[in-house]
Amino acid sequence: MTTRIGGFSGEVMPIAVEPGPAPAAGASFAGELGQAIQSLDAQQAAGDAEAQKLAMGGGNLHETALAMEKADIAMKLAMKVRNKLVDAYQEIMKMSI
Repeated sequence: MTTRIGGFSGEVMPIAVEPGPAPAAGASFAGELGQAIQSLDAQQAAGDAEAQKLAMGGGNLHETALAMEKADIAMKLAMKVRNKLVDAYQEIMKMSI
């Protein structure tokens, strides 16, 4: 079959789409999201624990600063992901059927 679009002619060929890798057994979006939230909570708890050790006179200032920065970065990433999910949801809700 030959088509002519905008002055160009060419042969129309079907595109073969190969399936991507199958998700691991038991892997789901909800499960992955739950794991990410647990990891975020662990980062926050580690930062809090280091800050508490430092406040009590123990701990290391360098390790505390690293733990706090890791927790901050993890929270910023989580907020960016959350904002993208909310934007995607709002975009889907705007679509007409």
